[in-house]
Amino acid sequence: MEEEKLRISFLYKNYFTDFYIIQKPKVKEKIIWTIKLVETLRIVPEEYFKHLESTDGLYEIRVKYGSDIFRIFSFFDNGRLIVLANGFQKKSQKTPKQEIEKAEKIKVEYFAEKQQINNKK
Repeated sequence: MEEEKLRISFLYKNYFTDFYIIQKPKVKEKIIWTIKLVETLRIVPEEYFKHLESTDGLYEIRVKYGSDIFRIFSFFDNGRLIVLANGFQKKSQKTPKQEIEKAEKIKVEYFAEKQQINNKK
């Protein structure tokens, strides 16, 4: 029986997909498993989903497979919708600044595009 989704993941453009398709099959499985956790658990452990400090509402979905660590940036739209932005393989302790900046640009782009659509209605 499938668990009820408390949150819904949304793939905006191909930012997440470009990252996902180049991963090994087992890593893809772990990414999907982790996203399902984020969608279905009322309280998601920080091990899997964490707000990025000193950002305006960016979160990272945290995936670990063996010794490899991956991060998928995301943000909320209307509380339940999690917009998946860029992903990358983490190779150092600190998250690369350019990856955070890229996620912030994607977020701005998403909301600007949404506003344009709403203005046309």
